[in-house]
Amino acid sequence: MEKTEGRVLAGIPPDALSLKLSRSTIKMRHTSTWRVEKSNEVHDLVVCISGSALYELDGEPASLSPGEAMLIPAGARFVGRLGTGPIYSGFAQHFTLDLFSHVDLISQMELKRTVKFSRWRVLEPLVRYYRETAPVSSTTLEQYHMFMVILIEFIEEAFIRWREQALLNAAGPDALSLHIMLAAARIAGQPFKPGILEEALGRLPYNADYFRRAFKERLGYTPAKFVEFKRLEQAMNILATGHSVKETAAMTGYPDVYYFSRQFKRYIGTSPSAYRLLTRAKEGGQFIDGTFHIPERT
Repeated sequence: MEKTEGRVLAGIPPDALSLKLSRSTIKMRHTSTWRVEKSNEVHDLVVCISGSALYELDGEPASLSPGEAMLIPAGARFVGRLGTGPIYSGFAQHFTLDLFSHVDLISQMELKRTVKFSRWRVLEPLVRYYRETAPVSSTTLEQYHMFMVILIEFIEEAFIRWREQALLNAAGPDALSLHIMLAAARIAGQPFKPGILEEALGRLPYNADYFRRAFKERLGYTPAKFVEFKRLEQAMNILATGHSVKETAAMTGYPDVYYFSRQFKRYIGTSPSAYRLLTRAKEGGQFIDGTFHIPERT
């Protein structure tokens, strides 16, 4: 399977993912005496804030420096020790991430062992806040939401491809869930690609009508309507950059601007002209306390 263009998880609705933090956050602050050798029953995301560390993960060397993160898969044996600097700090978080409640999403992906966050300047304050506010012996709703942001950022940076073997090993509802997820990911990554619907649904080991019903049951849209929804999501981004409704309709493959407007309102909930006006108002500081303020003429 080739790597999906665009955001890897863009086709997966939020309620399809179930995140569990299996223990409180480990606030790492290690000195020269630190050394660890163990394995965990769940996945572990390690993020470095300062200093550095040297690891061996299933016998393969790895290192972490500020702004870098490493995923230790469930069951992997790892060894860690201090790198350069007097103190190595960051956090480690044990977690599971399930798709449709019963498929381990992480095991379905081939991921880079470590990544350097390309948006570390933006992400670092959140990482520091996540570490500093973590309870000693519990988890909070706030922690769940913050960690999901950090984890998704890691996945998007580390993703190589979906594992073909995962589909071969899965059976019953697990296999169906994976096929739905992959079809949605392909569509979301390239919604304007000619023939994307046929490509995403091609060679499926299911009756076409059965798969469409299952797809709609899990995602709320048929595959065809999901394509249109993702195109209109892109239209939102184009409108937000200042393009007119007519220009946006043409750029998203709608030759009839009136049909585009009807579909946009149907899927997004407001007209494209109103959405464009609201976006410009927010950027211009006219949207205050949830109210749209039109400045007085002088």
